[in-house]
Amino acid sequence: MIEIWLNPACSKCRTAVGELDASGKEYVVRRYLEQPPTVAELEDVLARLGLEPWDITRTADAARLGVTLPAKDAAHRHAWLEAMVDQPRLIQRPIITATDGTTVIGRDPASVARVIDAG
Repeated sequence: MIEIWLNPACSKCRTAVGELDASGKEYVVRRYLEQPPTVAELEDVLARLGLEPWDITRTADAARLGVTLPAKDAAHRHAWLEAMVDQPRLIQRPIITATDGTTVIGRDPASVARVIDAG
């Protein structure tokens, strides 16, 4: 089953949900602000995306949230993950995962379509 991590107030999330609905595929919604991911879950998502924590962090929101982000390097990787768990608003959205493990940041129709096709 497809899983989507979303913030219902986000227009990109609402668009992705609309595309999932139109596809007829079943999916599960995770409101990640209410149910923040664990460090292990973030590690798993990052491995599937082939990205680093700073690649999926809303860095522009950090100052507003009172978060000082560490350097973008391997030595500080875990600190990035902990910041994202502590302040899930830092996580880019929506993150969508298909049954086969295909994972995307669904901010554009092509990315959402990739997950729907894999779902």
